[in-house]
Amino acid sequence: MTQVVLGENEGIESALRRFKRQVSKAGILADARYRRHFETPLEKRKRKATTARRKTRRFR
Repeated sequence: MTQVVLGENEGIESALRRFKRQVSKAGILADARYRRHFETPLEKRKRKATTARRKTRRFR
């Protein structure tokens, strides 16, 4: 769970920026996108294949 504690003289904008950064690092939004609707086995295989392709390109 992501939690941000405000400092004594910290503004809301900076706290919101820290919160957004923590949420993106934790991968919460990406997980919510994948769980938004039911994913068929075919879609799951396609998604895994595309991520595997991206990983192999990255390591070349």
